[in-house]
Amino acid sequence: LAKTKEVLNQAVADLYVAHVALHQVHWYMRGRGFLVWHPKMDEYMEALDGQLDEISERLITLGGSPFSTLTEFLQNSEIEEEEGEFRNVEESLERVLAIYRYLITLFQKALDVTDEEGDDVSNDIFVGAKGGRSGAIISFASFPWGA
Repeated sequence: LAKTKEVLNQAVADLYVAHVALHQVHWYMRGRGFLVWHPKMDEYMEALDGQLDEISERLITLGGSPFSTLTEFLQNSEIEEEEGEFRNVEESLERVLAIYRYLITLFQKALDVTDEEGDDVSNDIFVGAKGGRSGAIISFASFPWGA
C-alpha cells in the first residue's frame, strides 16, 4: 500500500495548510456578506480538521508516519501560502474555492490509488472527504457573493 500511504500523507500536508489558509481568510475577510461567511469559515475549518485527523489516523493504522511539523506541511503541500491582506468577501471566497477545487482533485487521485491498491477503508474516507468539499462548493453557489 505504498501509493496509498503516499497519497494519505499528501492529504495530511494539504489539509493542514488548507486549514491555515481558511483561518487567514476568516481573519482578513471584509465587507458585504461578512456576517454570513465569517462564521462559515469556522465550520469549514472544523470539517478540515476532522478529515485531517481521520486521514492521519488511517495512515498510522497502515504503518505510516503522518507529517506533523510546520516544515513538513509547507514542504509537502501543493497549496501555496499567501501573505495576509484584507479582501472583500468575493475575493476571499475565490481563495477558498481554489483550495477546495484542488482538494477535490487530490481526493479523486486518492480514490483511484486506494481502489487500485484495494484499500476499501481509505477509499471510503476519501469518498466522504470529496463529498464534503463538493458540498461546500455547492453551498458557495447557493449564496449571492454579496449575501
